[in-house]
Amino acid sequence: MSTVSTRPPEGRYGRSSDARADRTLKVVGGVLGALLLALVGYFGWHYVGQNKISAEVIEFDVRKDAVDVHLEVRKDAGASGYCTLRSQARSGAEVGRADFRFDGDGTRIDKVVTLRTTARGTTAELLGCHAD
Repeated sequence: MSTVSTRPPEGRYGRSSDARADRTLKVVGGVLGALLLALVGYFGWHYVGQNKISAEVIEFDVRKDAVDVHLEVRKDAGASGYCTLRSQARSGAEVGRADFRFDGDGTRIDKVVTLRTTARGTTAELLGCHAD
């Protein structure tokens, strides 16, 4: 007659041999996660903190061969730079693009600029601003 064992076979269940590998993977994952978080934080700080000029299109008025754009520019005092605007036709084709310079001691500039177009534009889009 044989006896029946109630214990599971050795090494078949449980993870005692993989505990060291699991711990190593957790440490490596934690370090990589912390590095990724630091990298995202750096790029966010660089984009927000180092951007000396930002702008916003308040409104625009379409004319036959131009678009008048009301642009609000916020910048550091004494900073100079330019903002790039473009206009597109109803078909999506670009009909006008120009850079507009901003300088001076003011930190906020409200200005209406005229963007000349080759055909009737339907939009006024701010592509970006760059400091000199």
